[in-house]
Amino acid sequence: MATLEKMAPSGLMQHRRWEDIASMILGVAIIASPMLLGNAGMPKMVAVTALVGAAVVVLAGLEQVFLRRWEEFLSLLCGAWMIISPFFFQYGGALRSWHIGLGIAVAALAILELWQDRNRNLEA
Repeated sequence: MATLEKMAPSGLMQHRRWEDIASMILGVAIIASPMLLGNAGMPKMVAVTALVGAAVVVLAGLEQVFLRRWEEFLSLLCGAWMIISPFFFQYGGALRSWHIGLGIAVAALAILELWQDRNRNLEA
């Protein structure tokens, strides 16, 4: 009979908690970015950005408790939205660069987590 240590994935295949913590930090950065970069004059963009950032934080927190694929898919969608939101709301400058960069980071972490969990028997 195999022991738990032999069955546990290792290396890049292991879901690591630092990824969830990094996602939470990225979510907080998304929430704070319009205020910190001085582009808070677009209320719709600020509200949507705050919702997406909060979703990233909540999804990462849920991943710490319940590891499911749907959380990572939703994180990937949040990252994709952050990449396209500057073009949708038509804003530029430093905030555009930050949102594209933060979106790429969130999406990359979600893809890494999906890849790590691809052979696990998780409830989808």
